[in-house]
Amino acid sequence: QVQLVESGGGLVQAGGSLRLSCAVSGSIFSIVFMGWYRQAPGKQRMLVASITSGSITNYADSVKGRFTISRDNAKNTVNLQMNSLKPEDTALYYCMVHSGRPYWGQGTQVTVSS
Repeated sequence: QVQLVESGGGLVQAGGSLRLSCAVSGSIFSIVFMGWYRQAPGKQRMLVASITSGSITNYADSVKGRFTISRDNAKNTVNLQMNSLKPEDTALYYCMVHSGRPYWGQGTQVTVSS
């Protein structure tokens, strides 16, 4: 049973920072892709940032220069450092890893007040 547990969400003022973490446990091998997605109310889930097993990163245009994704292969964790947060970053953030198929976490709420 593969389990993804996100942490680090919360309420922050605009301009502030948060760090999201996702811990992957269970029988999972060769994670080739790890990513953070977000879904705001009434909107579709979108990819925020991703990182491959070769540490190639990709970011949504809206977060470039503000967010940084990182992974620890030994610990099977993926983190998202979010700086200079804006109210439009408010959403439910999901961790996803791909190893033969996608696995999703339950999500962690990020709320940025103006």
